[in-house]
Amino acid sequence: KCRKGPLDIVFVIDSSRSVRPFEFETMRRFMMDIISNLDVGPNATRVGVIQYSSQVQNIFSLKTFFTRAEMEKAINSIVPLAQGTMTGLAIQYAMNVAFTTQEGARPLHKKIPRIAIIVTDGRPQDRVTEVATQARNAGIEIYAVGIQRADMNSLRAMASPPLEEHVFLVESFELIQQFGKQFQDKLCGVDACAEQEHGCQHSCVSTGGSFYCECNPGYRLNVDGKTCSRREGDGCPVPPQQNACADGRHGCQHQCVSAHGSYSCRCRAGYYLNQDKRSCTMINYCSFGNHSCQHECVSIPNGHYCRCRSGFTLQPPSCLDGDNPVPLACLAATDLCNGVDHGCEFKCVSTEGSYHCVCPEGQQLQADGKACGKCGAGHVDLVMVIDGSKSVRPQNFELVKQFVNRIVDLLEVSPHGTRVGLVQYSSRVRTEFPLNKYHSADEIKKAVMEVEYMEKGTMTGLALKHMVEHSFSELEGARPPSHNVPRIGLVFTDGRSQDDISEWARRAKESGIVMFAVGVGKAVEEELRAIASEPVEEHFSYSADFTTMTHLVENFKLNICPEEGKGETEIRSPCECEALVQFQTNTVAILQSLTEKHILWAYSLAQMTARLEDLEKQIAKKK
Repeated sequence: KCRKGPLDIVFVIDSSRSVRPFEFETMRRFMMDIISNLDVGPNATRVGVIQYSSQVQNIFSLKTFFTRAEMEKAINSIVPLAQGTMTGLAIQYAMNVAFTTQEGARPLHKKIPRIAIIVTDGRPQDRVTEVATQARNAGIEIYAVGIQRADMNSLRAMASPPLEEHVFLVESFELIQQFGKQFQDKLCGVDACAEQEHGCQHSCVSTGGSFYCECNPGYRLNVDGKTCSRREGDGCPVPPQQNACADGRHGCQHQCVSAHGSYSCRCRAGYYLNQDKRSCTMINYCSFGNHSCQHECVSIPNGHYCRCRSGFTLQPPSCLDGDNPVPLACLAATDLCNGVDHGCEFKCVSTEGSYHCVCPEGQQLQADGKACGKCGAGHVDLVMVIDGSKSVRPQNFELVKQFVNRIVDLLEVSPHGTRVGLVQYSSRVRTEFPLNKYHSADEIKKAVMEVEYMEKGTMTGLALKHMVEHSFSELEGARPPSHNVPRIGLVFTDGRSQDDISEWARRAKESGIVMFAVGVGKAVEEELRAIASEPVEEHFSYSADFTTMTHLVENFKLNICPEEGKGETEIRSPCECEALVQFQTNTVAILQSLTEKHILWAYSLAQMTARLEDLEKQIAKKK
């Protein structure tokens, strides 16, 4: 059993459509294996489970069950959601709901660790970095467990430091049971009874990095603290118990533990017991994908270390590598950034046999692979349609305006670059400013903050009609289709529409407008999906409430701005096959040129020699 003190643990389980039914069964088994080793109870460890896809579902909270049997029954009853992968939304729910005292989390002043175990098999469809940082700052320790197709960069963005203890990438669902053994050590700490030869005659009890021996009923511990003797005066004689390991016939590869007249085998730390219950196999710590070694990972009984290929040296760890830094990166003998005229505007990064340019946060690498700038979308006509119904409320409407301005900050606004228009709707529709009104980001942001809240109803269909017929007209500043300037519509709503949206959502997309749908609070997913362009998962976003919708800005940026390029400029090794062929071709061409020149020179020399001979003959005749 896990001997660590009380914990508040919430499993955050990915049940998106990419997780096949038999794979989800292994995730159930993983949760139950972990729970089976916890001391659960109202005053001990409490456990909660949530699953997520495009939405979040609470399976049971920290205050719901206090026995393993009840928890296992609830876990076996989970029906996967089988939709998208909104991991950021799930972390937001865990922070704002699952780890609240109302849901059973102990108050922070009691200093009971709050632990979120995120298990996912894919790349998040929303942004996770900012919300995960907020969760960690709120006192939640995050373990990120990726399986098979998971994205390592996203796992590292979610997890708590040190990353080598909180990030795991399991190669397949079949290996998750073996991984659970390693994860149990991380969660509970070292079992001192398994770590060393304890010598207890009956049973060993691990506690706080140490251990003590206990005797079976009817026996007392001797002064050596390890062996046991029969108690006197208990009435009935108690037959002495023999050390079942003493005869040496147990066959245990590592350790034999005698208890109740029988024995069991144990493995030393860093090993797991095989199916034969006697032999031990070393855990391959490199197979769980959390090592981050650039070249090679070498597994050892208590962990791993990194090793570089020939010609490279291991880079010393920096202060950013955690409390117990492990060297991860390998440095080549030659830093290409210092050896070539790279031309990077911000920073050059050397890689093995090559280099690339990078830009500061908030800027993107331009097409030349060297210059930096804001959103590479550059030339778009963007109309934002915001919900001003009474359900939004005045204080939240101010947050909506801030949301709009954060999107404006992403863009290069100018008459020939990106143009921005704004429409507000409730029971009616009002153009706050058209695409051709303002020509700088500062002008637009000032105008946005001056917009007055309309209140009243939610006529989203009417707003879509207005956007198609008026907002994207050339009269209001939209550039003609012949200019090939993308038209983007972003609809922001917090509830169910009071009119039909399907017809004008369809017309908008048929007219060439790329539609994004952003929902908050009571927004209806079915309507958001109807508004959004294909692929739908990349064109609609949702946040549980207005105060936590900042990560939606990053989602929008991710989809309207091209992915940051690396602009790699290849510097080929002179020993590579293609380089040798090229060298040979160039050399042959030069030799041919020289040969041709030599032939011409020889021919000219022969002609000159012949003429000299003729002159000599003519002079001789005259004499």
